[in-house]
Parts: sequence; C-alpha cells; structure tokens
Amino acid sequence: MIISVVIVDDQAMVRAGFGALLDAQPDIEVVEEAANGLEALNVVAATNPDVVLMDVRMPLMDGLEATRAILRNPAQLPDETDRCHVRLLMLTTFDLDDYVYDALRAGASGFLLKDARPNDLVDAIRIVAAGDALLAPSITRRLIADFASRRSTVVSSARVEALTDREHDVLRQMARGLSNAEIAADLVVAEQTVKTHVSRIFGKLGLRDQAQAVVFAYEQGLVVAGRDP
Repeated sequence: MIISVVIVDDQAMVRAGFGALLDAQPDIEVVEEAANGLEALNVVAATNPDVVLMDVRMPLMDGLEATRAILRNPAQLPDETDRCHVRLLMLTTFDLDDYVYDALRAGASGFLLKDARPNDLVDAIRIVAAGDALLAPSITRRLIADFASRRSTVVSSARVEALTDREHDVLRQMARGLSNAEIAADLVVAEQTVKTHVSRIFGKLGLRDQAQAVVFAYEQGLVVAGRDP
C-alpha cells in the first residue's frame, strides 16, 4: 500500500527536502504541499492523504489550529468530508514546546524534531500511517508527563470505570511507551490479545490512537510522572 503524504511547512527548502526524501521511498508518495495551516485545510480536503506532516509554527494559521480544524472540526473543511482517518505528525524545532502537547490533545499522532535523522522521518510516517503513536521516549513522554502534571482536567470517572482491570493494565503500559509486542511480553499474553484490548480502550474512551491514550492516562492520574516505571 502506498502511503499518501501532505507536507505543511512555511519554508520552501524544508518542504523540498522532505519531499525528495519521502518520494524516494517505494511505499510513500507526497501528494501535495502547503505553506501554512490555511493552505493545509484546502490541500487536505482536496487530496485526502493518509498522513499530514505538519509544522507547528507557521504564519496565518499555525499547525495547532490546523490540526484541530482537520481532526476535530471536519465541517470547516471545504468539502465537509470526515477526516477521522487522517494521521497528523507534528514537526517542531523545539523539544519542549507547549504547542506540541496541545497538538497531541487535539488528536495528532505524535511529533518529530526537525533535526531528526532522515530514516527517523521515514519510519515516523510509516508508524503513524499504521495507526500507532510516535512517542519518542526521550522527548515526547517527558513533555506529556510535564504538561499533564501541571494542568488540571475534569476527570471523567465513568469513562475510567468502564475499563476492565486488564484494560487498565494495557493503558498504563501504553503510557510507559511500550509497543503492543512489549506489552504482550510483559503481561504474558498474545500480541493479538493486546491489540483487541487496545481497540476496546479506544472505543470506551473515545480516543483516536495511542498518543491520545497516553495523554488521557496521565491526565486521569492512571500513571503519574516520576512515580511509574
């Protein structure tokens, strides 16, 4: 399957560099580019990509606003098409950027620093296209834990209580940054069993992917920064 990608960045050289790298991959195709969030809305509506590579800081409309519009308010898009399948991968120059946390809460599947290695970018596209979260242990989990510990949210106890004990276990493991295979090994169950639990967790909590599940776990106090392994 070919993964269709839209690149959104206000620097033409960055778009060109990323585009050349991604188009050189046999399973990835860059279908369009945009220079800001406003352009991104029109481009995403026209191309219906699998993944949007979205810069955080841009003029006219930043990546956060664009992410919210694409993932949360499909009616704002020109053709009013539901974009729930689109995966957003955020790009940032800063490893501690308040925008990044907000983007994950808005529904982005993860983020990547612009100085990441080329192979990391290619792998990131494939990871989020597959429906997984890109949660770099050294940066993303620290950022989520930091901001979640400092922000107050309304705890939806009914949603939490809807989870079974095993689903609680799986959610906590996801929040630690473990993959499905690692969770399966830790809980001594089949990987397919973990995938089933993950799917049920998403359904019960109304989440899109693992990135939102991690944020939810921290915000609800299911894991606590500095206390959980």
